[in-house]
Amino acid sequence: MKKKLLLLLLLVSFVISAQEQYYYNVDLTADGAELKENLASKTIGAHTTFLSYTPGVWEALKITDLNPQSSSEVLLIYGYANSGTTARTSGINNNGGGQGEWNREHTYPKSLGIPNLGSTGPGADAHHLRPSDVSYNSQRGNLRFADGTGTSGSVSGGWYPGDEWKGDIARMMMYMYIRYGDRCKPNNVGNGSIANTGDDMIDLFLDWNAADPVSDFERQRNTHHDSNQTYAQGNRNPFIDNAYLATRIWGGTPAEDYWGIYTSNDSEAPTVPTNVTLSNVTTSSMSVSWTASTDNEAVTKYEIYANGNLNGETASTTYNATGLNSNTLYAFSVLAKDLAGNESAKSPPVNGTTATDTTAPSVPNNVNITFITGTSFQVNWTASTDNTAVTSYDVYIDGVLNGAANGTNYTVSGLTISTDYSVRILAKDSANNQSAKSAAITAKTTDGVNSVVELFFSEYAEGSGNNKALEIVNLTDNPIDLSAYSIKKQSNGAGDWVNELALSGSIAVNDVFVMIHFQADDATLVSEADLVAPQGSSYGAPINFNGNDAVGLFRDGTLIDIIGVLNESTKNFENMTLRRKLTITTPNTTHTGSEWDEYDANTFDGIGSYNATASIESVAFKTFKMYPNPTNGNTVYFKVGAKTKIKAYNVLGKLVQTAIIDSNNKSMDITRLAKGIYILRIQTENEFITQKLIKR
Repeated sequence: MKKKLLLLLLLVSFVISAQEQYYYNVDLTADGAELKENLASKTIGAHTTFLSYTPGVWEALKITDLNPQSSSEVLLIYGYANSGTTARTSGINNNGGGQGEWNREHTYPKSLGIPNLGSTGPGADAHHLRPSDVSYNSQRGNLRFADGTGTSGSVSGGWYPGDEWKGDIARMMMYMYIRYGDRCKPNNVGNGSIANTGDDMIDLFLDWNAADPVSDFERQRNTHHDSNQTYAQGNRNPFIDNAYLATRIWGGTPAEDYWGIYTSNDSEAPTVPTNVTLSNVTTSSMSVSWTASTDNEAVTKYEIYANGNLNGETASTTYNATGLNSNTLYAFSVLAKDLAGNESAKSPPVNGTTATDTTAPSVPNNVNITFITGTSFQVNWTASTDNTAVTSYDVYIDGVLNGAANGTNYTVSGLTISTDYSVRILAKDSANNQSAKSAAITAKTTDGVNSVVELFFSEYAEGSGNNKALEIVNLTDNPIDLSAYSIKKQSNGAGDWVNELALSGSIAVNDVFVMIHFQADDATLVSEADLVAPQGSSYGAPINFNGNDAVGLFRDGTLIDIIGVLNESTKNFENMTLRRKLTITTPNTTHTGSEWDEYDANTFDGIGSYNATASIESVAFKTFKMYPNPTNGNTVYFKVGAKTKIKAYNVLGKLVQTAIIDSNNKSMDITRLAKGIYILRIQTENEFITQKLIKR
C-alpha cells in the first residue's frame, strides 16, 4: 500500500508539475471541506500583491482581458455580437465611466458582500473584476445571478450572464468564496439551492461550471496573475486550472477534469480493510487500527464508521474516534477509497464499549448579564471543563429551572420591568453528571423605556510616552447615561480587577466617548478626549495599560466588554492600536482577535469617530513571499524587500514567537509551534501586513 500511495503522489506531482507548478504544496488527494480549505490556504497565501482600484485594476484588465483576436481590444463580460451590433468588444483604452466606454464590473456586486466589498481588498480583486460596457453594466446593477439560456440579460428578477460567460461567472464566484469566505457567500449572489453542497455554495454555479468549460481566455487571466508582472496579484483561480476541483469539493454536475487525475478509467475498488482492532478506550474516545487495503492504483483514504455513522476519515491505518458517549457500546467498521472515488465494502464490525464517566464538570464561572431590557436579559458565562465533554447548561432564575443551553449564553424572557432576579448556572455532561450551581448574581431589568442599553469598546490606542486612549461607542437607539459604567484593568496579567475609573455624563446615539491618560500630549488625543483619567495615587490608572493589562468595561459592576486576555502576562498589545471591526456591533466578555484590526503605535486618526480606515497600501511588501504554506516541516522561508519583524500569534491572540528576517536570515524556525493555524504580523519600519500560516 505504501508503494502504491507513493506512486500515486508521484503521478499527481508529475501531472501538476507539467501543468501547474503553483500547486506543488497543496494536497490534491483531499476532497470535500478539506480540499476547499487546502485551496483556500493556497489562494490566500499566494495573494501577495493587492492591486489598487485605480490605476491597478484598470491596467491589469488591459492585460488579462485582451481580445485574443485583436490586441487593440478587450472582451466585455456579458457581451455578445449579432445583427451587426456588438457589445462584446471595446477599444483597449476606451475605459471610463461614460456612455460607450467600458468600466470595471464587479461580477460579485459590492453591495451583496457581507459587508459591502468597497473598492479595496475583495472590491479590488482582479480575479472577479471584468471589463463591461457602461450602459449594459448599469442594466445588470446588483441583480443576483439566475438561470436562463442564450444571451445575457434580466430573467426572473435576476441576471443571466449568457451562455458564453456563465462558466466564467461560476468560477469567479467560487474563487471569491474560497478567497474571502463568508464575506462572499455564493448563495448571497445567486439564486440556487445549498441543500446538497455542504456549505453556502449553490447548485446553479456547479451546473454552470460543468456546462460552460474553461476557455483559453480564462486561462490567459490566470497566467498573468501568477507572474512577476507589475499588475499581477500572485494567486490563481484554481477552478480555472481544473473545473473538476469544484465537483470534488461540492459535488453536483461533474465538470471536466483537465488534469485527468480524478476521472480516469479506474473502476476497480480497493480491498476491504482487515484486522480492525480497538484500543486506548476512554469515556469519549477509542483508537481504531487496521491492516492496509490494496488497490490497482492506490488507496488514498479510509472512512471510519461508528454504529453505522461516519465518524471521520484518514489516510493512515490508525484513527482516534472521538465525540463518543460514555459507557456505550459502539460497532466500528472501516472502508477504503481510491482517488477515482471507488470504495470497498465496509469491514465486519468490531465492538467496543467506552469507559464509564463519573466525573462532574467544573462549576461555570464569570457569569454576567448583557442585553438587558424591561422584559429580558442575556446570561453569559465561561465554559466549564470536563473529563469527557460538557453537553449542556441549566439556567436557574430565582432558584427555578428556566431552561437549558448548549453554548455559553442564554436569553431569559417574559420578565417584569424594574425587577431584580437571581441567576445561577450548572453544567452537565453526556452521562448526566452535574456540577454545583454557580454563585448567584443579580440581574435587574430596565424600566422598559430603553430596549437595549449596551455600549462596547471601539478603539484601544497605545503610543509613545503616555499617549494612551480608550474609546467606547453607543450603537443603541437612545442616548446612554454613563453613571452606571466604569473602566477597570487587570494589572500585568494577574490578580483581580483594579483601578476603577467611574464614567460620567452621557453618550449620544452613534457617538463615541474617549478616555485618555493625564499625560497624553498628542494633539488628536487631547482634542478628542471626553475624559482625562486623573493622576491620583495610581498614575492615571486604568488608562496606564501596558500591553498585558486586560481592560474591562463594566455596567453596575458587571463586566460587559473586554480588551486583552485575563491572566495573560505576555505583552501582546504593547505599542499598538486596536480598532473594532465595523461588523462587530455587540460587546464580548472574551477577547476575540478576529473582532479587531491592528495598527502601529501612534495611530490615532480613528480616535473620536466611529468609521472605517482603509488598509495600508503596502509598498515594502509588493515582492513579499512566504513558503511553504501550509507546511508539514519546521522551517518557513520569506522573501521581503526590507528588514522585517515577524510576530506569530495563535488563534487566541497570544504571541507565541518572534523572528527578524533580513539578508542574513531568510527563514523562521517553527519547530516549537504545535500543529494549527497562526496569524503572522509582518512589519517593516513603517508598514505591516498579516498573513495566515498553517502548520500541519
